[in-house]
Amino acid sequence: MKNIVILISGGGSNMAAIVKTARRDGWQEKWGARVAAVISNKASAQGLVFAREHGIATEVLDHKAFVTREAFDTALSEAIDVYDTPGQPALVVLAGFMRILTPGFVSRYAGRLLNIHPSLLPAFPGLHTHQRALDAGCQVAGATVHQVTVELDHGPILAQAVVPVLAQDTADSLAARVLTQEHLIYPLAIAKLLQK
Repeated sequence: MKNIVILISGGGSNMAAIVKTARRDGWQEKWGARVAAVISNKASAQGLVFAREHGIATEVLDHKAFVTREAFDTALSEAIDVYDTPGQPALVVLAGFMRILTPGFVSRYAGRLLNIHPSLLPAFPGLHTHQRALDAGCQVAGATVHQVTVELDHGPILAQAVVPVLAQDTADSLAARVLTQEHLIYPLAIAKLLQK
């Protein structure tokens, strides 16, 4: 079984899109893949409710309970590795997980650690992407699924979606339109990886 572990910090809308697509498209039947667990660094993350309602194992690891980033990432690795199966290490999917991961963690999951970023990378890595796109006068914006590397938001690109920037756009309205595309491309990028 190819287990997918999704890391969240909040509402988990991308996680929910992945779970719904996996079930609708029969990932388990086609490729022996399933979303096995959702782990959050915040007990208040609403996405945990969705995961539990869908019979997915959940766990909370409060990063504030750890003295260092390394200690948190070690505990996180231990929680993820429970879902490794012989010859099939778990795919680790960041879906609104608001933590910068240590180089050791990134190296441990190299090639199987994914993220989605709300810009057309390499443009606008980091935070406040929609406002930055508006401030720069961009005519298009979008989202990028990429493999995670040590350099923030700079890993190999797996998928992108483009949306137009409208004259009346605010950061919030642009974010909402980009999010609808995130919900489409993230599951598609994961499905392509599962077929390899």
